[in-house]
Amino acid sequence: MADRIRDVDLTFLATPASAEAGAQAPGQERTDAGLLDSYSQVVSSAVSKAAPSVVHVHVTRRATAPDSRGEMEGSGSGVVVAPDGYIVTNSHVVDRATSVQVMLADGTEYAAQVVGQDPATDLALLSILGSGLHAAPLGDSDTLRAGQIAIAIGNPLGFQSTVTAGVISALGRSLRSRTGRLIENIIQTDAALNPGNSGGPLIDSRALVIGINTAIIQFAQGICFAIPVNTVRWVVTQLIREGRVVRGFMGIAGQMAPLPVRVVRYFNLQQSSAVQVIGVSPNSPASNAGLKEGDVIISLAGKPVTGVDDIHRLLTRDVVGKPLDVALLRGWTSRIEATITPSTTQE
Repeated sequence: MADRIRDVDLTFLATPASAEAGAQAPGQERTDAGLLDSYSQVVSSAVSKAAPSVVHVHVTRRATAPDSRGEMEGSGSGVVVAPDGYIVTNSHVVDRATSVQVMLADGTEYAAQVVGQDPATDLALLSILGSGLHAAPLGDSDTLRAGQIAIAIGNPLGFQSTVTAGVISALGRSLRSRTGRLIENIIQTDAALNPGNSGGPLIDSRALVIGINTAIIQFAQGICFAIPVNTVRWVVTQLIREGRVVRGFMGIAGQMAPLPVRVVRYFNLQQSSAVQVIGVSPNSPASNAGLKEGDVIISLAGKPVTGVDDIHRLLTRDVVGKPLDVALLRGWTSRIEATITPSTTQE
């Protein structure tokens, strides 16, 4: 009996059934090829619709290094958002530029003017003397979902009209801008970005712009970021109307400070950290409200303050000129209620 069992086992292992289990069933290869073809068609179709709106931005700026002379050149990407010549790109692409040249997808070149820029969101708006341009339709970044197709078009390292495709890896990320403000609701994607992609569009499968490519994490693979298109809409509207983005200004420099346990208990606070004032600008709203260096801000406009970003989130255009209640601790022993009226400033 043992010999028979051994023979059966050997016979079973010798059969190709286990190999066949991992093999493609008839027609499966054709199905996989069809899926790949469908994916390729979606990407190529979206690119063919959006590519005419993508531009190359060439910038000349003065050298800033002490041992440098003359001018420096740089480049980036942009996307036409209005047929009468408005183009969106990144603020860091055109910052301190002495001249900006834009080349359209058909090779036509224009001198561009910087209408305005918003370093706090790393967005800038350019204008060229053109008409009837191919403007890219804008989507709605509030409807995005992780996992959906994302396609980046730009000019990385000077290679024009380069396309990379991937998916939206995550939503709701936060990214620190050069001004120190936190850019909210950032789109994370694994569509590869390289220097020169900055300012180009991130589009979906319907060729709608869902974001403006802005940054990568060095030495990391597949971690790239884009400013959501709904933020772009708001910033562009502000730049067209006023040439700048208006935000609230308090006139303080601050840093996050942990709250001692005994302070939290004594004042019955709901947070474990706040913002300590380390500087107050003369004749600023904070100075006029009586804030002093060393004060610890625990709430603003009735909302707890746990860090500097909480204050930045509240200092929108809507609060300019409106009195806001501020609660602070002075000397860690006294709670003071004051009123501060933010003014406007240009970052």
